[in-house]
Amino acid sequence: MQVNIKNLIDDTQCYDTVRELRWPEGRDCPFCDSRRVIRRGFDEKESARQRYECKKCGKRFDDLTGTIFSGHHQPLKVWILCLYFMGLNLSNEQIAKELELNRSDVHQMASQLREGVVKKNRK
Repeated sequence: MQVNIKNLIDDTQCYDTVRELRWPEGRDCPFCDSRRVIRRGFDEKESARQRYECKKCGKRFDDLTGTIFSGHHQPLKVWILCLYFMGLNLSNEQIAKELELNRSDVHQMASQLREGVVKKNRK
């Protein structure tokens, strides 16, 4: 019996973790930094992805707006697994095989993850 690791990762837990790490003291608007943020339902494609609206500037955003995970076609759990496998020092080829992805997609994801970590450390 073969187990696919993607089936063991829970989407809801991934988004809960991102929220906890991103906003440990409560949500704030990525556009104006206001704390006057209300929830505005969930994403149609990723049901664990919360949407918000800023009551100060009126802009809408979600859990991933302004992060390295935003604007990509891979689900958050695939990004988290890619990061996990990178931490295990797997090659991009090995990660692609584990996640059943194209090697060029994994290369791009790994590059963006490394770049995001570097930017975060420089702040």
